[in-house]
Amino acid sequence: MAVETGSALGLYISVPFCRSKCTYCNFASGVYPASEHARYVERLIEEMRAAGSWTQRTGVELPRRVDTIYLGGGTPSLLEAKLIKKLFNAIHAEFEVERNAEITVECAPAQIGDDSLEAMAAAGVTRASLGVQSFVDREAKSSGRLHTADDVRKDLVRLRAAGIANINLDLIAGLSGQTQSSWDASLDALVEADVPHASVYMLEVDEESRLGREILAGGARYGAELVPTDEAIAQMYERGLERLTEAGYTQYEISNMSRHGYYSRHNLRYWERRPYLGLGVDASSMLLTEGEDRYALRATTTDELKLFLEGTGGIVNAETAWLNADRQHEEAWFLGLRLNEGVDAAVLRTEFGEERVGQALNAARHLEEDGLVEIDGERVRLTVRGRLLSNEVFQEFLVTV
Repeated sequence: MAVETGSALGLYISVPFCRSKCTYCNFASGVYPASEHARYVERLIEEMRAAGSWTQRTGVELPRRVDTIYLGGGTPSLLEAKLIKKLFNAIHAEFEVERNAEITVECAPAQIGDDSLEAMAAAGVTRASLGVQSFVDREAKSSGRLHTADDVRKDLVRLRAAGIANINLDLIAGLSGQTQSSWDASLDALVEADVPHASVYMLEVDEESRLGREILAGGARYGAELVPTDEAIAQMYERGLERLTEAGYTQYEISNMSRHGYYSRHNLRYWERRPYLGLGVDASSMLLTEGEDRYALRATTTDELKLFLEGTGGIVNAETAWLNADRQHEEAWFLGLRLNEGVDAAVLRTEFGEERVGQALNAARHLEEDGLVEIDGERVRLTVRGRLLSNEVFQEFLVTV
């Protein structure tokens, strides 16, 4: 899908607070005192108010109409009710939020206070994403999660009672100590939960995480020696897609499956290259210049909470990069190929020209020979094997221009 000026905006708001740090996590989040929460929300609001003047000086378009809002982190559900109310009041003061906007809040099971849940519902939150990761209690505990499977089930009842029935559950294939049998137990529990959306991720061990450092050091802490092999993780992932498909879910992106009509509208805007504004620690934005020969601006704020709270690490001081046509063309391929519908080369040819797209199609034909993509007319899609090796596939499109 070609990027368009004048379209609605998505808001991503990072809330980097957690009650515990998961062993595999490399996000810019951590355990901070609750006293930091109020100041952080104040800084978010200051950044929101400054975004218009920043984009005007930078020469990019900032749509005022908003159709998706996503509070991620971290654990946004840890915010007190009064802070949730204050944040959403500020959003409505600065932007025109559509009546049917998708508004998502990431939640950790067993960490959603009654008052906070009530405030979320009153603010118009339409969707919750629960980081379950495993319904097997010992796996969740060894990964640093603070909930049990029973906690998840209780939170589902509470969310639905509050009017938030559009719920996503995350699972991770490859947790320490996980087996094919225990993975099946988590899949069965997810299907039984009957939520409209599910995300199935393959564990990626990052060297910046505690688990990653332990694996590199050859140690045993955090269950490092019990992490399944890459082959076993791939088998779990494929089994997850198979089990959820049997249960009536449709895969629409590498890691995401949903019932009909319940795609994550906010996440789709990333893969379809539609504009979004990111606020808070380690948040990113993608905004467009106006005019025929437009560029895209990518901006990323600091990953240090201290700098953000001091006012030197927000959107106004973000690290920015202008994306020319070559770079945007690359992104169109490696983001678009994440989606099951793939990339329509005819559409990209209109936007980027025959030379660039022709080079990319040559790369796609080589990948087709290796069984990593399939080409149907002008449509290029990842195969099942291609999804397992997606990073290697995407690399091929980075070297075509």
